[in-house]
Amino acid sequence: MRVFILALSVLGILVSANAAKAGPSTTNRDLLASVDPATFAQEATQETEDQIGLDKGKRRDVQRRLTGLGFDTKVNGRFDKSTRAVITRWQAARGYPKTGFLNTLQHQALLTESVSAAQASFSSSDKSVDDRPTRRRGGGGARHHRSGGGPGGLIGGVVGGLFGRR
Repeated sequence: MRVFILALSVLGILVSANAAKAGPSTTNRDLLASVDPATFAQEATQETEDQIGLDKGKRRDVQRRLTGLGFDTKVNGRFDKSTRAVITRWQAARGYPKTGFLNTLQHQALLTESVSAAQASFSSSDKSVDDRPTRRRGGGGARHHRSGGGPGGLIGGVVGGLFGRR
């Protein structure tokens, strides 16, 4: 019986090794389908950006959202040259007029896109934090083995459990 359990454990490790190589999804998402077409035609200027009313906190939010979408920028609440360059890259990647400034429609599109991306990554994850069982703390009869992680640690844990002290 113990050999059967060990064989199943090794088989599980080999199967999960291929799943670990899978990586993130490479399917294209149509994030621009819900964006107003006027967003692509209307140029943004300092004046249109001022109309949005971005205070320091909202500027940080824009910087975080850009970084979350893969357009890394320093989150400092200031739209300096490097942030303007990131906004320009984001606009170019989305087909917007490349000005480095935002208008109301582009700002809304950024908010929508970052929420869509966050929901897509959340729904693609296997389990959320709330779905995990609660871990018990303290005593109990559990034994903790000092072993490395990964397949070696799993095999060591299984073998130690099978042939461990009684």
